[in-house]
Amino acid sequence: MSTRVPLYKSAFGEAEKTLLQSADFRVSSWVYPSGVLALALENSRGRLVVLPYQGQMVWSAMFDGCNLTMNNLFSQPRPSPTVIGTYGCFMFHSGLLRNGCPTPQDDHALHGEMPCAAMDSAWLEVGEGAGGPWLRLGGEVEYVQGFGDRYRASPSVTLQAGSALFDIGMQVCNLAGKPMDLMYMAHMNYAYVPDARFIEPLGMQARRLRSSVPAHVQPTAQWSAYMAQLAEKPAALACLDSPHLYDPEVVMFFDGVHADAQGQAHFLLQHPDGAAFYTRYRPEQFEHAARWVLHNADQQVAAFVLPATCEPEGYRAEKAKGQVRSLAAGATAEFSVTTGYLTPGERQALFD
Repeated sequence: MSTRVPLYKSAFGEAEKTLLQSADFRVSSWVYPSGVLALALENSRGRLVVLPYQGQMVWSAMFDGCNLTMNNLFSQPRPSPTVIGTYGCFMFHSGLLRNGCPTPQDDHALHGEMPCAAMDSAWLEVGEGAGGPWLRLGGEVEYVQGFGDRYRASPSVTLQAGSALFDIGMQVCNLAGKPMDLMYMAHMNYAYVPDARFIEPLGMQARRLRSSVPAHVQPTAQWSAYMAQLAEKPAALACLDSPHLYDPEVVMFFDGVHADAQGQAHFLLQHPDGAAFYTRYRPEQFEHAARWVLHNADQQVAAFVLPATCEPEGYRAEKAKGQVRSLAAGATAEFSVTTGYLTPGERQALFD
């Protein structure tokens, strides 16, 4: 059983105010000076700031005093039709018709139309399940173009009582009378933690360095030499111990990610103190995954796993590889990741 409470834009003002409060959760709303509406979803461990009407982007995440979000140029979210105009968030929904870095032959925006989509509606849900009480923000947006595609996207983020892990979901329904292209990535921009280690408990068949160079990447001689080394031995990037080599960005692709008996793949960015950032997902939903590392004066990010239906090389490249999904008329696709922060004890309980 759950209870749904609709949200209205009139509930958002300049000052942060409480919309809902219980023994386990608190929800508050406000409007940034930029004009972007925000909600904070809080439990005893920390809080998520989500933009309910701008793609339901998760702007920031903080648990147990640890900031999970990439270091970036933006002091606040900005109203923007594309993600490049407000690229500072913890997580955005990349896609859905197009995804990734466009090539000169592509006509789509970086990471597609969904990251900053103007949502039609948003709501809160509260309930209790096997894992105890939970709090969810949901929403819907209908994308429609004359003589083109039409779909309904329903993102969500769910917080559990007393947990620093949370669930991020996306449901896509093709409302058109013909199949639609589907390209989706759960783009989680985790903080860069010096000397943290990449851990994949179940492993994978192979990992590959991205061979293409997107337009926004300006190679240096030192970076090119490092890329040549990683191309030969991708597993050499095991620890965040050489920040001067991660500018420009380093991107890797994972092939044949292994899952456990429950169908879940597991990835960690383990901190020197034994804590970890953590993500699990189902490879049956996401056939592909990538890693993105960048460290310069303006941005530091260690996106240790980005689950996706395709690689982020732009529409034409992915279409040529046969990696663009087709969603039948009337069909629905669902995606879910569990992600967040683990204390040293929680990490040991799960994986040692």
